[in-house]
Amino acid sequence: MAEGLRERKKRRTRQYISDVATGLFLERGFDAVTVAEVAEAAEVSVNTVYNYFPAKEDLFLDRSKGVVDRLARYVRARDPGESAARAVLRELRDQVAAVSPTVGLLEGYDRFMRVVQDAHTLRSRMWHIQQQSLANVEAALREETGAAVSDTLPTLVAGQLSWIQATLMAWIGDEMISGHAPAEVSRRALDLLDDMEEVLGEKVLNYAVKA
Repeated sequence: MAEGLRERKKRRTRQYISDVATGLFLERGFDAVTVAEVAEAAEVSVNTVYNYFPAKEDLFLDRSKGVVDRLARYVRARDPGESAARAVLRELRDQVAAVSPTVGLLEGYDRFMRVVQDAHTLRSRMWHIQQQSLANVEAALREETGAAVSDTLPTLVAGQLSWIQATLMAWIGDEMISGHAPAEVSRRALDLLDDMEEVLGEKVLNYAVKA
């Protein structure tokens, strides 16, 4: 369905507020900026900010919805004959090889990560996002395999898939903060993914193969 004028205007307003807020957070730090200051800079009311972003953390982590669903999407979209773990590894390798911003491979990502590291509430929100992602990928594994509620294997495999993504993202964040160029980090991140695949056991690598 085509996006209507009202929906398009709301989407643009939301993005504008988020961009203004992000600029302030990058400049001054998350804790030093108030929602009222964001509203003033964006020339909207405080109530308008909260209508689009229920919490201050949402202003900075405004793309969390895509993150919490990412692993589950990879699992559901795996190719015939491909396991859940190999699908996740393939998707992540493709993004790393493409030097994609979706995995933090862009100039300025170090500034983003420094803001997160300096704000306890953002670190807590990031942990919460990881837990949501873990729950979503476990649910996807159970749906895809028809596993019984008492079966613990989907829980264990979901934990391993979450570990792959979290470890990769944390490593890339550290490398970017250290001042390395995205292309350089990309090359070494591919080696890291190979190392992580070697660590995984065959039970994980061959779980939930798509018919």
